[in-house]
Amino acid sequence: MKKRKILISGNEAIAEGALAAGCSFYAGYPITPQNEIITYMAKHMVKPGSVFIQAESELAAINMVYGGCAAGARSMTSSSSPGASLMQEGISYIAGSRLPAVIVNIMRGGPGLGNIAPAQSDYFQATRGGGHGDYRLIVLAPGSVQEAYDLTQTSFDLADKYRIPVEILGDGILGQMMEPVQLSVKKIKPNPPKSWALCGCKGRKPNIVKSFFLAEGALEEFNLSLQKNYEIIRKKEARYEGLFLPDAKVILVAYGTMARIAKSAIIQLRSAGKKIGLIRPISLWPFPQGPFNAKNKKLKYLVVEMSYGQMLEDVRLAVCGRQKIEFLGRSGGGVPSEEEIINKVERIL
Repeated sequence: MKKRKILISGNEAIAEGALAAGCSFYAGYPITPQNEIITYMAKHMVKPGSVFIQAESELAAINMVYGGCAAGARSMTSSSSPGASLMQEGISYIAGSRLPAVIVNIMRGGPGLGNIAPAQSDYFQATRGGGHGDYRLIVLAPGSVQEAYDLTQTSFDLADKYRIPVEILGDGILGQMMEPVQLSVKKIKPNPPKSWALCGCKGRKPNIVKSFFLAEGALEEFNLSLQKNYEIIRKKEARYEGLFLPDAKVILVAYGTMARIAKSAIIQLRSAGKKIGLIRPISLWPFPQGPFNAKNKKLKYLVVEMSYGQMLEDVRLAVCGRQKIEFLGRSGGGVPSEEEIINKVERIL
């Protein structure tokens, strides 16, 4: 496979990754700081068989995606925090219909309209299922522009494999920053056939896509089947990066852009002889439990977020009271600095 490297923003890398994955249906509505995604898709989805729609709202966009993936197309939408909030009902319908969609949220400050500065405050919305009902999304958090490109392709594969919506959760820094990215130059394969898709039923019984179950016990039976699927995903699809874990006395826990800043702080601390490590969750759901199983009771964790403690709750659940957990967070566009992290670690030590 030939490869080429280009300088590209995180938002454009996500769009390029979607095209490389064979995305053939995109519907979205402009909102900062993810507008480069919709612009890139509009420019490049011009070939026969590709559908690009600038919808009249986020509500319309997510329901258009519902139709696209129900028809068997690899379908995607993208937005930022307030727009993602508007999509939650539609995402619940997609999850309740077991359809494979990809949703991108490049987070900004909130609540409400907030501002256009970077944040990580949509963690609960993404990992807990922001709409109604007992459902989950696979949630992936890229930490670089290269990973934004790679994980977007992975998202489409996971969505098809498990028939589940997959969310890519980034922030305004990742979306806007530019880095060299190694692009795969290969022939895009057509979407894999989907026996359940609504694509004409000549010669067979019609397929039905729905999330409406009125018969007594039918919805509970369906929900149990969803839970079995989620349990398989929990066991097989947890992803993380570990750094300097074997000898660490304090382990930083951070994801996405925040993990990049944490890495810089760790390099400075280790150069000063401080034994500091990092756990970077890549899948926020399923949350990686494995790296938190250390039995050393003297080990301490420091969770660093661009929020006031959302991933912190998952870390507490994973640690299960075995070790002490400290927290450093800012929100509304505030980003914890290397200096703040270093000072906090030194106080912990």
